[in-house]
Amino acid sequence: MTGSWEELVSTALVGAGRRAVPPESLLERAAEQVVRMRAGRRPGRGTPPAPAASETLPPVPRAAADRLARMLAGEQNRLLTEWLETAAARRVRVPAATIPALLDLGARDRSIRAHLGAVTGARGRWLAGLNSAWAYLLEEPAHVPPGEVWELGTSGDRRAFLAATRRRDPAAARELLARGWSTETPEDRAVFVTILAEGLGMADEPFLEAALDDRRREVRQAAADLLTRLPRSRLAHRMTARASRFVTGNGSGISAEPPADCDGEMERDGVRARPPAGMETRGWWLQQVVAHTPLSFWPGHLGMPPDEIARTRIGDWEREVRMGWTRAAILQRDATWARALFEAEPLTDLLAVLPPEERSHRAAELVAGHPVDGQLVMMLGGVPRPWGSRLARAVLKKIVETTRTQPWNAGELIRLAGERFDPAAYAHAGEVPELAATLRFRFDMLKELS
Repeated sequence: MTGSWEELVSTALVGAGRRAVPPESLLERAAEQVVRMRAGRRPGRGTPPAPAASETLPPVPRAAADRLARMLAGEQNRLLTEWLETAAARRVRVPAATIPALLDLGARDRSIRAHLGAVTGARGRWLAGLNSAWAYLLEEPAHVPPGEVWELGTSGDRRAFLAATRRRDPAAARELLARGWSTETPEDRAVFVTILAEGLGMADEPFLEAALDDRRREVRQAAADLLTRLPRSRLAHRMTARASRFVTGNGSGISAEPPADCDGEMERDGVRARPPAGMETRGWWLQQVVAHTPLSFWPGHLGMPPDEIARTRIGDWEREVRMGWTRAAILQRDATWARALFEAEPLTDLLAVLPPEERSHRAAELVAGHPVDGQLVMMLGGVPRPWGSRLARAVLKKIVETTRTQPWNAGELIRLAGERFDPAAYAHAGEVPELAATLRFRFDMLKELS
């Protein structure tokens, strides 16, 4: 068997038996390829690469650079994302010596790539052009787009440019996108549609309605999600007509009957025909229809307010309907429905829809009444930083109580609190030395970058 490393990996993932390859032969070939890659390659008759472009961003302060090196060596490395996010916002670049290690991290962790596009500067892009493992950086915004970025920039630069244009002039951004829509890649089209969420209005409806005819499912899904936030859109009217048949009031409660099939019109409107593993197919269709129906429709249709609807039993398809309403509340950013649904079932995703102070208040109540376990840590993981003072006090109290009675059970909560508390609170966390040390580290880290 011969082939590239990618082909060997593909065979291993599919199964050697399916490819009629003896397992021992697959392992021998993999070992040979590893030796080849480690040994390097014969020098060719190439020309030296052009030098990197001149840097346009100032370097980070020396103290911040030293701290970054320590973090890359393992000290408080969970805070690296916050360091990169802050440095990108400050428009400073990292020392050249740290770029390879950061690009290696970015190859494994997609969540930091957008920050790397900003902080590695011209040298980072130069290196990315020399190493295929780092080529992802060329798709990220550099945050220093030239005047011709829309025509000549990378995908990342163009996305950043479109987002900035959308914030400044929503109509101009939409018109810019519409002019070259047919020439954009499917991946870019899907991302560009999501950018229209900023300043979304009925003026965007014709463009988004046309995007429902896109060949790419992700584009149709993104367009449908935005149209759901426009109650007067054509998609909203179609979904309302479907929902009125599938979910009805029956005098004493609510009953649901999912669609019998998923036709082409439903798929055009963003309903995915194939369900996730383990989910009943018709229930999946029902959930998606409910999720894309304007929430303003339900009180009049069912004859009760949102809080009463959220408490009412539904029957055989209750879980699917409730998950549809939850998704709708998130898509439509409806705090009234999020509040009502959270009262019935405290799902973390609903907290993001609530105002920050209320989010902190409700999360604090959950912390006070819940033991420290994986479910609590997962719930708190969905609450972005910085945590409000009420939530921070509740979590600190829970940590202190747990440390006294079950110290082995408090570690992950301490680490999460260290990442999400206001770092200035380090002086008030003395009862938990590990937490105080992390907060002080973050306090100094952010001060160095300011």
